[in-house]
Amino acid sequence: MDESDNLDSGLLGIALSDSDAESGDTATATKKVSQEARTAQSEQDFQAVKSTYRAKVENGEIWKTVRLPLGPQVSKPEVQTLLHAVEELYFFRRFSEGARFARSVIDDDAGSGKVDGDALKTLLYYEKKCNEKIDSNSMKP
Repeated sequence: MDESDNLDSGLLGIALSDSDAESGDTATATKKVSQEARTAQSEQDFQAVKSTYRAKVENGEIWKTVRLPLGPQVSKPEVQTLLHAVEELYFFRRFSEGARFARSVIDDDAGSGKVDGDALKTLLYYEKKCNEKIDSNSMKP
């Protein structure tokens, strides 16, 4: 093969090998397997799960599930629970509880790095917003 053959083949002169052609068949087979796996649950199994399922209703009580003091290292799901708890208290207009909860988490961390910096900023923000709402509500007649 000389250099002129490479130039004549151009950019689209690509040859497919047998393994490339077979990979299309594999994708179809994988799709069938994934559809079977998705519907593999029997009707009896589904009814058993359905009978025990209860929708999770959030009503401003997430903060009660948080255990303080925090452990030596707080996982990402635990940090999310902390943030959701203070956000929920704010949303339900329970500002004094929200400010107290945020302050208790901030004090528990006390610069130890258990909670990441962004989460601490968010907790401080909600503490500030809760305190502002408390102050503005106390000014109203």
